[in-house]
Amino acid sequence: MITHTDESTSNELRATLESTEPDCLRTKTTSMAVLAKSEGSYHYTPEGRKLADFTSGVLVANIGHNPKRWWKRVLELMGLDNLDADGDFLPAVTLTSYNAVTEVEMEANRRLLENLQAQPGGSRMEQVLWAASGSEAIQKGLWACLARREGEDIILATRGGFHGKKGLAGAVTGSEDDPERDPRVRFISFPKEECASIEKRREPIDLTPYREELEALKAEYGDRLCCLITEPYLGGGGSYHPHKEYMQMLESFCRENDIIFILDEIQANFGRTGSMYAFSEYGIEPDFVALGKGMGNGVPVDAIVGRSDLFGVMGFGAGSDTWSAHPLGCASVIATLEEFEKDDIMGQAAGLSEIIEEALVRLTELPAVTAVRGEGTVWGIEFAPLGELSADEVAHEVVLRAYLGNVEGKAIHLLGPLAGKVIRIAPPLNMNHREAREYFDVLHGMIAGM
Repeated sequence: MITHTDESTSNELRATLESTEPDCLRTKTTSMAVLAKSEGSYHYTPEGRKLADFTSGVLVANIGHNPKRWWKRVLELMGLDNLDADGDFLPAVTLTSYNAVTEVEMEANRRLLENLQAQPGGSRMEQVLWAASGSEAIQKGLWACLARREGEDIILATRGGFHGKKGLAGAVTGSEDDPERDPRVRFISFPKEECASIEKRREPIDLTPYREELEALKAEYGDRLCCLITEPYLGGGGSYHPHKEYMQMLESFCRENDIIFILDEIQANFGRTGSMYAFSEYGIEPDFVALGKGMGNGVPVDAIVGRSDLFGVMGFGAGSDTWSAHPLGCASVIATLEEFEKDDIMGQAAGLSEIIEEALVRLTELPAVTAVRGEGTVWGIEFAPLGELSADEVAHEVVLRAYLGNVEGKAIHLLGPLAGKVIRIAPPLNMNHREAREYFDVLHGMIAGM
């Protein structure tokens, strides 16, 4: 069990965790932070220690934790701001609306589609199929693709991606190494080597081998090719951000061969990569886009959005489930969209992106860091072996040191490493710029002291 000195309350809660939940519920971390409260870009432990959040709660709190105006709007949309003369709550919006419709759901549909269609590349965003998780959104999108035409059953997915752990979402995650993987899935190469660092990503890319690979699959499977799914960047796979030309090449192949193009933006949507949606940043126009995480700013809500003709092939009930389009989730989406409209969050994110890049490039001067890569406000630090420590052990040590803080008590919350040796940096888009510089200096000091 993980314990830390001077954290009696947190250690008691960690002991309860040890006895009441299996390890498989969480990814491996050396900090096992216990979070009592969160506000803006910070978490607070039960002991009152302040942690700068460099994770946004795994790319969720894009506009910060518990923004007051956002919460007020969510409660208003749910009717929870209405009191009678005695101070009691008046009837509010239902929390569950299975096989029924609520006004807040219809408003969320309207506002989300309006926002998507206003972005470059968003013209195919015609209908919303809500989901209760990212995996479920991917699953529903793939169901729609497979239902379009009989005999079209081959799904192409980029190798090393992460789309979820359940069903078809799990089948298109990772690689062909799993011998029991769904036989309808074929993996294509992702240019990890060409974008292994920000310097390499700025060099021209030779797309010939990737195009040849696609053409070979077309020659082998012909009209059986159904759809192609990819991410704007490999998040869980180690934070690899491809050249825009690669993404545009995938789209062109799909258009030429009438293959449905799916972009999994669950980790990228709502401003994370530099544009409101990554498809605009990459200059592409997908048929389906999977949305989640930052869309609800902490409330679980996901969706697959796209062409109405593709959704139309599925009959009643084929995409239903208990929690899809739940009113609280829909209210959170509306409130989040409104925050982007009221404040210059994208402008704040652009300035923060420059600060992050400058700070992380500086880290590459240290022997513990092999490379940094990223865009917008989502980056990865790849670590190197150091002394007797492997690269993976160095990454875990950085997570621990960041949590424990420096001699001045400044601490940082980081997630356990991705793909073993990569730590993700993804603070809220509107983190204060002065404070961001201050905490990146703290992180530099911690790594330099190893």
